[in-house]
Amino acid sequence: MSKDILKVGEIAPDFSLKDQNGGDFKLSSFLGKKNIVLFFYPKDGTSVCTKEACAFRDAYDVFIKSGAEIVGVSSDGFKAHKKFIADHSLPFILLSDEKNEVRKLYGAQTVFGLVPARVTYVIDKEGVIKMAFSAIMESKKHTDEALRVIETLG
Repeated sequence: MSKDILKVGEIAPDFSLKDQNGGDFKLSSFLGKKNIVLFFYPKDGTSVCTKEACAFRDAYDVFIKSGAEIVGVSSDGFKAHKKFIADHSLPFILLSDEKNEVRKLYGAQTVFGLVPARVTYVIDKEGVIKMAFSAIMESKKHTDEALRVIETLG
């Protein structure tokens, strides 16, 4: 049985993963500094995932000005992430969760047991989840919903 996605009001579990450059990313290193938009997506370079990543790219300046950092997570390795970033001029961090451990921790496992879930969280500076949104085919709505919440956090 798969775990449900985390709920608004819960504390976001800390984790550490490799970023697109092979460096270490630890969620807790952002506590007290920035709000985080953490989005789980199925695969680099696929149609809907590309639309989602590009929607976050297009709104990136607004997120940054609102005190947020965008972080994407998929099971792709960091070489695939580097290519995805280069191909679409993505300005944000992409993390490799090759064993799907963080995906499981956040309840963003699979849809119908087949496709990795598309789930976006907004996590405030204190580590509290302020938004949890799941929709496999609505790529731009993830950005719109996250932006709506980020703008209320200031």
